[in-house]
Amino acid sequence: MKLKRLKVLHTVGSGGLLDGLEVWLERPSSANEHLAPLCLLGPNGSGKSQFLQLVAEIFQAAWHQFSPSEERKSANSEVLFELDYQIRPSESDGPVDVKLSRKKQGKSAGPIVMEKATPDGWVAVDGESAEFGSLLPSLLIGYTSGDNETLSMPFLLSRSGYADGVANAALQEAELPPDNRMLLIDYGTNLEVLFANLMLSSLASRKAILEHARLRDIASCRCVVRLAHSAAPKAPAKAAKRSGRKGIQLTAELEKTLDRLKRAATCWSVEEKTETYTFDYLVSDATREAFAHFFKDTLGLYRSLHKFALLNDLAIPRPARQRLERAVRERRFASRLPEPQQEDLVFGFEEVRFHSSSRAKSADVVDYVSLSDGEHQQALVLGLFSMIREHNALFILDEPESHFNPQWRIKFAQRLLELPGKRGDQEVVLTSHAPFVPADLSREQVLIFSRNGADLKVANPNMETYGANFDRILEHCFGVQPPISQMARDEIATLLESDDIATLEAALPRLGASVEKSFVADRLRQLKKGAAK
Repeated sequence: MKLKRLKVLHTVGSGGLLDGLEVWLERPSSANEHLAPLCLLGPNGSGKSQFLQLVAEIFQAAWHQFSPSEERKSANSEVLFELDYQIRPSESDGPVDVKLSRKKQGKSAGPIVMEKATPDGWVAVDGESAEFGSLLPSLLIGYTSGDNETLSMPFLLSRSGYADGVANAALQEAELPPDNRMLLIDYGTNLEVLFANLMLSSLASRKAILEHARLRDIASCRCVVRLAHSAAPKAPAKAAKRSGRKGIQLTAELEKTLDRLKRAATCWSVEEKTETYTFDYLVSDATREAFAHFFKDTLGLYRSLHKFALLNDLAIPRPARQRLERAVRERRFASRLPEPQQEDLVFGFEEVRFHSSSRAKSADVVDYVSLSDGEHQQALVLGLFSMIREHNALFILDEPESHFNPQWRIKFAQRLLELPGKRGDQEVVLTSHAPFVPADLSREQVLIFSRNGADLKVANPNMETYGANFDRILEHCFGVQPPISQMARDEIATLLESDDIATLEAALPRLGASVEKSFVADRLRQLKKGAAK
């Protein structure tokens, strides 16, 4: 799918910043054959994250209206908008132009309306038909590199709704709720993504994910499931009698996953009093064969692991969880839920170790915790794309390269585009505060957010960004001219006003090479020339 235009008629939660905004997102038609990311640039507070959040909320609301069993809640039921995009309902179909909109109906927001382009003009799509769902993105994947609750809010609400559905199904022996359409990937889900990829992805994908960190493969890890420890809620007597479990109740699906994790383990143990299961994996080809036997693919394994990880919310006090839901309803920035201590987690990975590809044999094994923030982030982001090959998936990424060093930032877009698998029907919208990603994208793929008080403007840069040097991108896209630090810039400005030859001679050796240094040197030559007359 490819986003083409978004017009915001009215929304809540952004202080009116996005109201009336119309953004053209269309790229050249040739870009539809390959992954063609949209990159949003702009200073902090310019509305980039609110824009990402709004896109996620619009599609969440559409899925909630069409299939409330899949998206059980909507984070923004009041947004009024017009959204144009192009999508192929299936891989064998041609592209269809779609208009999604919601207008005011009386004093409140009306239903979301979908129209599609036909040779005879625009035709309404029945909101209860299967076609409506086929013309929506199949998955919405959100990624945030830090504690950006602006973007996280709709995804956390989706996760909360699914977790409630699973809990009710386990207690009442009801039918398991279907998977939700929204996935939030952040530091807390890093090991789930990494483990799923390193178990079931191809050798080429595993190499792409690990080689930047000079790692060859995963060596071993431990997975722990705690169901009746002190932090876990006690089961109602009736449920405990029925299931035989005195702590957290599991659905039939989770019981099956628990059994599969046990059967694929190199060795395992259980502590009956706290119902704590410990699974150790000494990873080999046989380990991967076992996981391939029990799980359909990488995404299927990740979802199974993530459903267990959702139970970690049960170790968080109920008032804290209720506070989050209130904050989402009231459109306030939600503070992140408190993280349970390692020993209080219901599900988690421990003692994850890798084979090094560059270190001495005596130090062949590397602990996961010894990796840098940048190594963690790159493995997570590349693993995310390697794992999700879903047709019509929409990725919404907030600063996915924020922890990278400059060399990795330069290579980020290339590494993304070179990952195995077809990506032409996927859409990627990301934000950045650096010139490196836009230098690998055409100007039609770059949008600059600029804000003057309450006035927000969004436009393509007035220069070609693909192949441009970073100084020009900093100047045209970020307003940084010249591209040197403010402290050095201020000192150079003072030196250029100085008439003291000794001061300039003392300062020149301390300044790094730049055009501005040459101005200081020229000023010194002029002063010396004048003094010689």
